[in-house]
Amino acid sequence: MTSVANDTRRGILWALASSASFAWSGTFARPLLDAGWSVGLVITCRVLIAAAVLAIPAARAMRGRWHLLRTEIVSIVLYGAIVVALCQTAYYRAVARMDVGVALLIEYTAPVALLGWLWARHGQRPSRLTALGAVVTTVGLLLVINIFSGVRMDGIGLAWAFASMVGAAVYFVLSARPSELPPIVLPAAGMVVGGVLLLAAGATGLTPMNAGAATVHFRSVAVPWFLPLLGIGVLSTGVAYALGMIAGQLLGARLMSFVSLVEVVGAVLAAWALLGQAPAPVQLLGGLGILAGVILVKLGEPEPQEAPVIELVPAADVELAEIGVPA
Repeated sequence: MTSVANDTRRGILWALASSASFAWSGTFARPLLDAGWSVGLVITCRVLIAAAVLAIPAARAMRGRWHLLRTEIVSIVLYGAIVVALCQTAYYRAVARMDVGVALLIEYTAPVALLGWLWARHGQRPSRLTALGAVVTTVGLLLVINIFSGVRMDGIGLAWAFASMVGAAVYFVLSARPSELPPIVLPAAGMVVGGVLLLAAGATGLTPMNAGAATVHFRSVAVPWFLPLLGIGVLSTGVAYALGMIAGQLLGARLMSFVSLVEVVGAVLAAWALLGQAPAPVQLLGGLGILAGVILVKLGEPEPQEAPVIELVPAADVELAEIGVPA
């Protein structure tokens, strides 16, 4: 039991670190987009930089076990195609057609959708506390995103937003799936697959690849274009996905998905620090709601069962007992 509790604590710390890393992605990307960089080029650079960052540690982890890539090829392709290429592209496509708040809200309903999928597919019915945690977390997200300020709806934008939600849910499932691969290898290989797909989309003209100004601005500070690209590729992608895989192995898909919602709070704070987008008091209240929801989800999880202790009785003693002779 102590070992399980330690794994949970470590998993939550890794998940929080992953969420904190992910939270900077929008803040790093926004000045590039404002400077005329296309979404397709920013996402492609993000993925390829992350692939380069993860390549060396992943190769070292795979020494002598390269055959495992063949056995896990389906998971790698799904990760690259859905988690990396589809999820990121779909989210930015949604933002192009609808308010950012609505797009974020739909993507971050993935944990709630995941609870429903685990219930329908595997019969893992959530407890009352877990269900309450899902409700509280959703309310907290509504407040953090400040959706009540008025929004506009767009059918195609909604479709892209729901596609990003599917990608996020697949990320949680694949991150928690038992695998013989070292945790860092799946995101590393997935980045390669996703990068190839994004390059192909750019080469065929499906995704515009346009570079903008060489200087971008965080508030009144001008920085060269490669600094935010390195930030989004190294910290908010490579490091974030690697830490997320470690957390998923320790926590499981359900708890990890809810802990990762803290990313929304981190994103608000990052935008406040670098872009001057100060959160409203209602958003701070929503952040507390998210944390409360995560705690309820954890309290609602069933206690792990310890394996029964089986006493081994020598065969000779069994034979004597069967004929009524004391051992």
